[in-house]
Amino acid sequence: MIKANNITKTFKNAAVETAVLKGITLEIKSGEFVAIMGKSGAGKSTLMYQMSLLDHPTTGSIVIDGIDATALDTNARTEFRLTKLGYIFQDYALLPELTALENIMVPLLMQGKSDEESKLIALESLKKIDLVHRADNLPSQMSGGEQQRVSIARAVAHDPKILFADEPTANLDNVSSQAVIDIFRSLHKQGQTIVMVTHEKEYTVHCDRVIHISDGQVVV
Repeated sequence: MIKANNITKTFKNAAVETAVLKGITLEIKSGEFVAIMGKSGAGKSTLMYQMSLLDHPTTGSIVIDGIDATALDTNARTEFRLTKLGYIFQDYALLPELTALENIMVPLLMQGKSDEESKLIALESLKKIDLVHRADNLPSQMSGGEQQRVSIARAVAHDPKILFADEPTANLDNVSSQAVIDIFRSLHKQGQTIVMVTHEKEYTVHCDRVIHISDGQVVV
C-alpha cells in the first residue's frame, strides 16, 4: 500500500539546515496495522507527514496504492488526500463551531456529495463508534475521548485506503485511550490499513508491526 524510497526531509531556518529524516526506505502492506515509535524529535511524526502527503519530502519518492504521490501536482495531491486518505490528530482538529455530525460531513461535502448523502454517511459513521446521541453536540460539549472518536468517524466516513493517526491517545485518559485503540482494532479486523505514530508501547500490542525511528532513520 505504501512504498517509501530513500526519504529525506531537511528544514531550513535562515542559515541553519536541520536534517530530520535521513534516507528512510520502508513498505507497508495493504491491511497492516503499523505503529511508528521513537523518542521525541526522532522524526516519527515527520515521517508520517511525508507518507500521508501532508508534507513533501526533500528527496525520495512515496508510492501509495501504485501511484507515485510525490510526482502529483498540488491540486492532484489535495484530491488524493481528500478521497484516498484519512487523518486523526492528537488535538482532534474538529471545527469548534460545527456539531459532531457537521464535522464529519465537511470532507464528504468537499468531495462533491450532496447534503443528504453526506448526512446519511456521517450518521452511519457515528453509529459505528456509538456516538449518534452526540450528533448535535459541539466539540466543547463533548469529552476529549468523545471528540477523538468523532475525529475517527470523520476520518473513515469515506472509506479511505489508509488511516493515519498521529499520537491519537496523547491527550486522553487510559479509559478513553483504550476506547480509541479498540476502534482501531475493529477497523483493522475489517481490513483497514492503519499507520499510527505513538510513544505509548502498550498501545502497539495489537499492531502487526512496529517501526522504530531514531535520529531520522529506521532502526531494528
